[in-house]
Amino acid sequence: LYRPRLAPSAVLELPALVGRSAVLWCAAAAVTAALAPARAMGWSMLLTAVCLQAVLVCAGRGIANQLHRRAAVRRPASTLVVGPGAGAGAVAAALHNRPEFGLRPVGLADTAPAADTDTGALPLLATHEDIRRAVIQNSVRHAVFTRPPEADERTASLVRLFHDHGCRLWLADPAGTAKVTGMRLAHPADQLWGYAVQPLLPRPARPLERWAKRLIDSALALVALLAAAPVMLLCAAAVRLWDGPGVIFRQERVGLYGRPFTLLKFRTLRADAHESATRWTVAGDCRMSTVGSFLRKSSLDELPQLWNVVRGDMSLVGPRPERPFFVAKFSTVHPGYEARHRMPVGITGLAQINGLRGDTSIEDRARFDNHYIDTWSLWQDLWILARTAASFFRFRLGGS
Repeated sequence: LYRPRLAPSAVLELPALVGRSAVLWCAAAAVTAALAPARAMGWSMLLTAVCLQAVLVCAGRGIANQLHRRAAVRRPASTLVVGPGAGAGAVAAALHNRPEFGLRPVGLADTAPAADTDTGALPLLATHEDIRRAVIQNSVRHAVFTRPPEADERTASLVRLFHDHGCRLWLADPAGTAKVTGMRLAHPADQLWGYAVQPLLPRPARPLERWAKRLIDSALALVALLAAAPVMLLCAAAVRLWDGPGVIFRQERVGLYGRPFTLLKFRTLRADAHESATRWTVAGDCRMSTVGSFLRKSSLDELPQLWNVVRGDMSLVGPRPERPFFVAKFSTVHPGYEARHRMPVGITGLAQINGLRGDTSIEDRARFDNHYIDTWSLWQDLWILARTAASFFRFRLGGS
């Protein structure tokens, strides 16, 4: 009942308000009868209380909705309509002609514009850079999709852009047949001048669990840093003695919603070797020292990333972060690769515990990462951490 809506109606919400009022007053009556039987509420009093509260709350919500509509007419929010062809133009026209919705269209974002697309007076934004510039210059606060964002890879990439700039996402389906797979539809249904419209929430949209995930990450990473301090000291000493100065290696990686961050690792290449941002490192690289090879095989080179987790750049569990050059390359070749950035990147993940690390299939990794995001839960994170720890100890026992 408190989710944002384009066309809120207190009268349509009345059945829900009556039901909630009934539950509240029945619970209050039961408690009163148990603690003070002499003051127990009769059925007539109970019915009166339920009806009175429902009517008052409905009236209050109606007044609030009316004030909201007036404010929306006076100060409409800049909006981009995202979608191809006449459907996007029709939705933009409805927004322009009905100011009570509070969304003022400032452009049509069509990632594959046709030559005969009629945009009216609105600019047609055909490239990702044009859309980004329009979002910044017009202070865009809403994006209305006319088909599911995952309908194609280029449209899906805009979700990250809009989230980075704090935009609220909506799906207005002119055909009424859209099926969303990578985004979650919120209920109840809404309408935009007859078009079915729903707020879009990225999967997973569970703020309490996401907050708990961040809290668990920070706590476990701090404990792991303290516990691994002697091992990290030995690793640092080995790298310094065998491979020279420069123990910690820093490299730019792509994190949540495409935001860059600096990833920390123990250096595994020789001092005279340079790990390029555009060169793919494979097993048996001649630039890798004996110590570096051991650190990579045992994953001990990734221990400094615990500090990335504490800082909030990464999570313990999530898709592995990649360099910007390869993110741009893989996003154009492998469907769904860019959708991996819907969740914080991690030290380990579902792909890694299934053996997809190093020089393995990028398409398989993207498929496992997206499956992890779509089915994410705190229990799955703990299961992946347990599997990762088990594989590490198996390596240690096998190596000894």
